[in-house]
Amino acid sequence: MKIPLTLANSLSLLRLIIAPLAAWVTISGLWFTASFLLLIAIFSDLLDGQIARKKGQESSLGGLLDHSCDAILVVVLLFALNKTHGIPLLLPILIIGSFLQYVLDSKALYGHKLRTSFLGRSNGVAYYVLPSLCIFSEALEINQPDKFFIICAWILIASTLTSMSERLWTLLTK
Repeated sequence: MKIPLTLANSLSLLRLIIAPLAAWVTISGLWFTASFLLLIAIFSDLLDGQIARKKGQESSLGGLLDHSCDAILVVVLLFALNKTHGIPLLLPILIIGSFLQYVLDSKALYGHKLRTSFLGRSNGVAYYVLPSLCIFSEALEINQPDKFFIICAWILIASTLTSMSERLWTLLTK
């Protein structure tokens, strides 16, 4: 599988570069820098699909690349936020499992488009929101207790397990 190096795919791949840098500055407590990197990642995610559609460069592989880079970014950030905010390690582990289930169930590796659900899409957004809340609140010096973030993480754990169960149920009852 060769990934065409389009502008949209380059924006997706940018998140792979940002992920370890953002994790490192997060663990180091460099919140302004972490915020800046996270904003670049968010904007790249908002733009890559729009650019691909506008230029007629949409593809199943591009969609898989986009979602893979998103998953890697949020998982790496959540592992870092476990160190700084006590985010349960179960969340990034479940995101990995959920993403793998999503890819395999959609048969994306065979060139099929990724099949999404409302809950899956909502979780995908929330996976970005939780690290954003942690990082931006630190950068803006908004004193939010870690307990708040941990409760949000457990809600995401529950919704991820629900989404995975729904996807499995749909697969088994087809």
